[in-house]
Amino acid sequence: MGEMFDLAIVGGGINGCGIARDATGRGLKVYLCEQDDLASGTSSWSTKLIHGGLRYLEYYEFRLVREALIEREVLWGIAPHVIAPLRFVLPHHRGLRPAWLLRLGLFLYDHLGGRKRLEATRILDLARHPAGAPLKPGFGKAFEYSDCRVQDSRLVVLNAMDARARGATIETRTRLVEARREESCWAITVEDRGGQRVIRAKALVNAGGPWVAEVLDDRIHIESHARVRLVKGSHIVTRKIFDHDKAYIFQNADGRIIFAIPYEHDFTLIGTTDLDYSGDPKAVVASEDEVLYLCAAASEYFEKPVTREDVVWSFSGVRPLYDDGASKAQEATRDYVLTLDAAEGKPALLSVFGGKITTYRRLAEAALAKLAPHLPPQGQPAGWTGRSALPGGDFPVEGVDALTDELLTRYPFLEPDMAARYARTYGRAAFNWLGFAKDIRDLGEIFGAGLTAREIRYLIEQEWARSGDDVLWRRTKLGLHLSPAERARVAEFVAGEVGVLAG
Repeated sequence: MGEMFDLAIVGGGINGCGIARDATGRGLKVYLCEQDDLASGTSSWSTKLIHGGLRYLEYYEFRLVREALIEREVLWGIAPHVIAPLRFVLPHHRGLRPAWLLRLGLFLYDHLGGRKRLEATRILDLARHPAGAPLKPGFGKAFEYSDCRVQDSRLVVLNAMDARARGATIETRTRLVEARREESCWAITVEDRGGQRVIRAKALVNAGGPWVAEVLDDRIHIESHARVRLVKGSHIVTRKIFDHDKAYIFQNADGRIIFAIPYEHDFTLIGTTDLDYSGDPKAVVASEDEVLYLCAAASEYFEKPVTREDVVWSFSGVRPLYDDGASKAQEATRDYVLTLDAAEGKPALLSVFGGKITTYRRLAEAALAKLAPHLPPQGQPAGWTGRSALPGGDFPVEGVDALTDELLTRYPFLEPDMAARYARTYGRAAFNWLGFAKDIRDLGEIFGAGLTAREIRYLIEQEWARSGDDVLWRRTKLGLHLSPAERARVAEFVAGEVGVLAG
């Protein structure tokens, strides 16, 4: 017969995990499957920002921008370990958008979303301000405004962990083979390393991200009028270009914008591109042309040119945007569209098109509102996810430094950089796996950059990590700090630990 659930979700990205958390917290019995690792698709290849989307104002996306602006402080409040305020410097470029237009856009940006804790916009004199030092001398004026940075893949994992803690079943490396309607439920065939099995659910959510159309066409065999537009976004990472803690947003002559963001202490993240994409989302990589484009765009502003040799890493992701017929990829809407297929008396199917990481929580609320007539009564009202901290995030929004000090007091053998990383990565959950350690040797083998055997075991046991890449590029970004030999040792250790767990 197969275990019965109220709601089954296909896709372990930010939207799928956000819906799972919200639904489980409302008392529904939830199942989620992900064909690879959590956040292994679009959700881990973002620009790492929680932002309103300043440039979307030019496309009159006022509802989307307002919703995203409000969400910045909501998400900061529930996940202050993986989300933090970041100030952005927007130099005025003569010949591009006029200063009055930038000032008007930033006035709306400050006031459209009911900003409370984030700092307001101010004007900088780049000849005097430290933010002007790395730039070419011709830039005299800039606007400085607020948004937030985020550890994107960790935000996904935290939502999945909270859903599981509330009763959800979360299965990674588990592929949807087929879903078919029965009289009162979906019969859903999934496959993992143990083979195929069937589960049943009263409603089904297709949150497949770039694979949303494939899931509809090939696994569920339902045609949808809504279509997905795959847009490729690539980024480069260089050694640190500037020493201050602010980010830059640069206008380009082609109408695009790029960001240059302080990243992982020793690096600068530059991106993104916007190109239509038609290949396999799993095979997407930053092309040489995109890497050179980003180097050239940044070099228009920085006094020291950014060259191909400066690039230490590049990554690319495919955004599954709703196809609104926009002529250019950068003009395609970032808003989400939810389609409901619910013939009378038949179990419902909801498909998620588009969206952005900033508005995932609101998307989840909208999804459950659409599905409400097809699900059992929900015990918890909408909005609870914005008031309840994600795992490890139960401390004040400006309390990361205090938490770091608490870790150093309880575990004086830690290096300050290690304690700071633990606070920013795990929040108060760091105490769960550090436990009663009295000495650094209690944490086991050290692989480099403060990564220890005990931390890896925690990621395997509690956060679904199953490979070296899961640990080094999604649960952390320590892959940037380790040598190839150290990364290979991590992969070997993870494989051995997973083998023991499976055996």
